[in-house]
Amino acid sequence: MARPHAICIPFPAQGHINPMLQLAKLLHHKGFHITFVNTQFNHNRLLRSRGSKAMEGLPSFRFEAIPDGLPVSNPDTTQEMASLAVSSTNYCLDPFRELVKRLNDPSSESPPVTCIVSDGSMSFTHKVAHQLRIPILLFWTCSASGLDAYAHYRQLAEKNLTPIDGSDCLDTEIDWIPGLKGIKFKDLPSFIRNTGHHDDPNYIMFNFIIQEVERLPQASAMILNTFDMLETDATEALRSKFPAVYTVGPLHLLCDQFPMEGELKSIGCNLWKEDNAQYMKWLDTKEVGSVVYVNFGSITVMTAKQVIEFAWGLANSKFTFLWIIRPDLVNGESAILPEEFVTETKERSFLAGWCPQEQVLNHPSIGCFLTHCGWNSTLESISVGVPMLCWPFFAEQRTNCWNSCTRLGVGMEIDSNGDRNVIGDMVREMMVGEKGKEIKEKALELKKLAQVAVAASPAGQSYLNFEEVVSNVLMSPPSK
Repeated sequence: MARPHAICIPFPAQGHINPMLQLAKLLHHKGFHITFVNTQFNHNRLLRSRGSKAMEGLPSFRFEAIPDGLPVSNPDTTQEMASLAVSSTNYCLDPFRELVKRLNDPSSESPPVTCIVSDGSMSFTHKVAHQLRIPILLFWTCSASGLDAYAHYRQLAEKNLTPIDGSDCLDTEIDWIPGLKGIKFKDLPSFIRNTGHHDDPNYIMFNFIIQEVERLPQASAMILNTFDMLETDATEALRSKFPAVYTVGPLHLLCDQFPMEGELKSIGCNLWKEDNAQYMKWLDTKEVGSVVYVNFGSITVMTAKQVIEFAWGLANSKFTFLWIIRPDLVNGESAILPEEFVTETKERSFLAGWCPQEQVLNHPSIGCFLTHCGWNSTLESISVGVPMLCWPFFAEQRTNCWNSCTRLGVGMEIDSNGDRNVIGDMVREMMVGEKGKEIKEKALELKKLAQVAVAASPAGQSYLNFEEVVSNVLMSPPSK
């Protein structure tokens, strides 16, 4: 009997690729043949960052690529999200359909495709699944709270509450979103802040999200990288709208319940070349809880002024820090730090271009995480009990920040202007202040809940949900 064959296709951005790869590895462990589909642009980036053989995979874990339809751009810079959203919707269906047809050809070395695991933002894939009468699982890589907010974009438009192109109503509380009680307009995903013009990237994303959310009922089921005890209200609200919703996170902890060795474990999809492990040796020399870890994720683009304010804020805090500065962190130019800053902090700082974040956050020297509040970063920080200083950049990062700081009590929000004095004061408060102490205690409580959710014995809810998705959704017989 042939192995079941799952095609896994993430939205072509780092924060979507990583959790999809974790899920693909879990499915492979369950006996699935995996075809992991990147865009050609990202496939080429991965070859440059990880080596010419990195995308060869294994006999039962293969990598494929489809074109994204975008014009040639800087090969090592993150593509613009709105352009990707439009292009994936309008261009990717036919190449994806041709790929599946090729994989299903009798001459192919792979078994026939039996299911599709698609990013929720690549829902054009449902057309192929329905044509083949195979299950399709949509994976929304954002938080449940973020998706709950996105699911109300249509209502915001119908109530004439968008677009928001000013600050008059940002502090107004919204009382009609059941899963997000107490949320304010400023805490909703940032795409509501648009001009209403068709070429405004936020306007494009606002309408793209509505389109993708309204395709959810066409899926066999949906999964989220969260756990029920973390986002209770939001997950319950989503299940009232979309019944087949499964929480299976934190996925990186769930992977630990299914030991993976050798070549499968080493398969990675970091689009940036990881610096050598000198930063880990450096962390080994630091005291427990003494280091501030700073990483604004894979998409955040800052101004040169903002980088300088954060630099001097960290310097003024007088604490030791590890700062990940991507080559494309500053829009249109390299992130050049003041020479005086480098000189002043050289004895208590380490600057790197990219790193395996899970490994860093797990290091005992890390005392807090200065983060953009991307969902992967938030979940990874919660999973190891590290408190967060939150500086959300865009999309549902704002909702994640609100959830972490207001509802869960595991973070403090930095003023969006990023003033150096504010940053320095907040770093000190988090590291040695009374409020910081309370936040650290809350973070450790959530760490325990995350471990319970993925535990194999006694089986946690996320563990059970994953088993059910495999047996009752992806392994279900073809529809007639």
